[in-house]
Amino acid sequence: MSNPILQFGTSRFLQAHVDFFVAEAAGRDPAKALGKITVVQTTSSADSRARVEALRAAGRYPVRIRGRRGDETVDTLVECDSITEALHANDDWPLLIERVKRDVKVIVSNTADAGYALFDEDTADLLDGRRTPRGFAAKLAVLLHARFRAGAAAMTLLPCELVSRNGDTLRDLVIDVARGWNVGESFVGYLAKDCVWVNSLVDRIVSEPIQPVGAIAEPYALWAIERQAGMVLPCEHEDIVVTDDLAHYERLKLLLLNLGHTMLADIWRTRDGSPDMTVLDAMRDSAYREPLEATWRDEVLPVFAALGQRDVATDYLASVRERFENPFLVHRLADIARNHGEKKVRRFRPVIDLARELNLDIEQKRLRGALETA
Repeated sequence: MSNPILQFGTSRFLQAHVDFFVAEAAGRDPAKALGKITVVQTTSSADSRARVEALRAAGRYPVRIRGRRGDETVDTLVECDSITEALHANDDWPLLIERVKRDVKVIVSNTADAGYALFDEDTADLLDGRRTPRGFAAKLAVLLHARFRAGAAAMTLLPCELVSRNGDTLRDLVIDVARGWNVGESFVGYLAKDCVWVNSLVDRIVSEPIQPVGAIAEPYALWAIERQAGMVLPCEHEDIVVTDDLAHYERLKLLLLNLGHTMLADIWRTRDGSPDMTVLDAMRDSAYREPLEATWRDEVLPVFAALGQRDVATDYLASVRERFENPFLVHRLADIARNHGEKKVRRFRPVIDLARELNLDIEQKRLRGALETA
């Protein structure tokens, strides 16, 4: 087996985003996809283990796309066959090293924010390949070092974690690990100058799993990828945008969609809302909808107007409303409210800071008030 795409993470998001794109592209024209995918489970999660076992048994999984696109109702089921190998990092580490030394051209990841943590137990003795590193950055350091020593060509790395400048961030983490292990400046140079670390932004609401493997997702999807010389992409797809201005897409998503979700979650927490309340329920309840719309109108859109982007932001916000009002997705506010304090800072503080930098005379009382509460 020779799969050119290696993916860290088995989440329903990746199943309905990157893996879905590759399956669709190859189904239309095999030349539009780089090839098949090997996925790697990196956690001890029982759900992840079940997904790996299901992928091994079936070799395909369903993605159901449900929602509205303008006046059209979308409800389609796609059988995805892009994943042909499923490994567990702890069980299959020597095999994974061999895969990276010989076959892989692109590494994709979505390990969540915790995936970028560093651990003291990940030390230089890991380079012998006999023990699996705990941290993702250490895993990459070992795998890329094995590839470097084998004389294989450098590769493209496409992290999908929701971290600003995720490619740059991950590159710097891996270089820090390598330097801490005193592996030599030639390998550091290989990491810094030869490998292509791509910044990207992913955007799709994947609200529910299909057990044991599969997902339910909205029609809207975006993978915005910052253009870099020499990068190799997993496929060509209409929902993949290669751009020279990734910050534009990041700002729209963070300050309108993500901010909107977290504002609804904040109201839900304040009102001690039902555990089963969804985004759709909130959008149909004036006690939630009205303060959200006021926040967008009075506290966020003036910032985009000052940036000369009112029309673009207004159009994007229309798509956000359509997505929030999707009658088919069960997107629970309780799920959005996880790590709520951290999300508020990440999603509310930037628009307050921008308003100050732009000398805007707007109160932003809802955003400021939310940041002041626990």
